[in-house]
Amino acid sequence: MSDLIHFEDLAPGQEYDLGALTVTKDDIIEFAEEFDPQPFHLDEAAGKASILGGLAASGWHTASLVMRLLATGFLNKTAGRGSPGINELQWKRPVFPGDTLTAKAEVLETKAMRSKPDLGIASVRVTATNQHGVEVLKWENPILFARREAAP
Repeated sequence: MSDLIHFEDLAPGQEYDLGALTVTKDDIIEFAEEFDPQPFHLDEAAGKASILGGLAASGWHTASLVMRLLATGFLNKTAGRGSPGINELQWKRPVFPGDTLTAKAEVLETKAMRSKPDLGIASVRVTATNQHGVEVLKWENPILFARREAAP
């Protein structure tokens, strides 16, 4: 467990590249059918007629894809212990079939926890851009991390 990133390894300003993935039309429709069955997520004509301008991924789908990148690109390499919630989530631009999302995480703040000396909490900003460098998603949330040794 010592090779994992622990609370003590985190500092404001650190950035982690989370990797990239490409979204397909089938992915968008499959997610929408199960979790967000609005016409502009299910049908190209309805998407084109909407404010989105085309078949677009659900914001929840986009967030789920970026969560996957966060997990595989960062969290699974840490002594992370979960999160008490999310402070802010913004869907900045639609995500369309063929878009490649690239994500990064930035540590904004770290704080030792007095109530739980074996944990620290880091405020993290996660952003995702499409292949054109346009930001499509941003969120900020606190994440709990184990400490190597409990604070006195």
